[in-house]
Amino acid sequence: MSAPVGVLALQGNVPEHLDALRACGADARPVRRPSELAEVAGLVLPGGESTTLSKLLEAFELLEPLRERLRAGMPAFGSCAGMILLAREAVDARPDQHQLGALDITVRRNAFGRQVQSFETDLAVTGIHGGPVRAVFIRAPWVESTGRGVEVLARVPGSVRGEASGKVVAVRQGPVMATAFHPEQTGDARLHDLFLRQVRDRVST
Repeated sequence: MSAPVGVLALQGNVPEHLDALRACGADARPVRRPSELAEVAGLVLPGGESTTLSKLLEAFELLEPLRERLRAGMPAFGSCAGMILLAREAVDARPDQHQLGALDITVRRNAFGRQVQSFETDLAVTGIHGGPVRAVFIRAPWVESTGRGVEVLARVPGSVRGEASGKVVAVRQGPVMATAFHPEQTGDARLHDLFLRQVRDRVST
């Protein structure tokens, strides 16, 4: 695809996301400045620590430009902390944490940390063909509630016991999608390809 896509390069698994996007044929670039954000047609928000990322967005003068791009319909894909930032509301977040509000969801920060810590499981993900996705959860959030217009793409399977069973862990609303897990950790780029399809659809309209 000709339109470049970016990975927010302030913290987290930036090289892994860049590699996954490039494996799908994308012109993938790190984004640290407003001028770099202006050049990309879509943005991946990687995992990391959501409070720190929130502060860094403000420090690098990216917070408002990113909100404006999202309001204008820029496709975005958030994983783990990226999901938290894209949400309308985050339970257990610090009061001064900034939310981007691109997804009409409420997430619980570090939800899995109190229950099962880090773990892996196979997920059936809507829109992904070729078998289940191996999902890596690292002190991950989950989705507490979804608003109208939010499509649930995946839930924790019933084989995972406890409070986590059945929790929503992947969503999409318009051109914005998010996962509670880390797809960049497994070498499976199908979710990145799904994101790039959304970017192509947006660019072609």
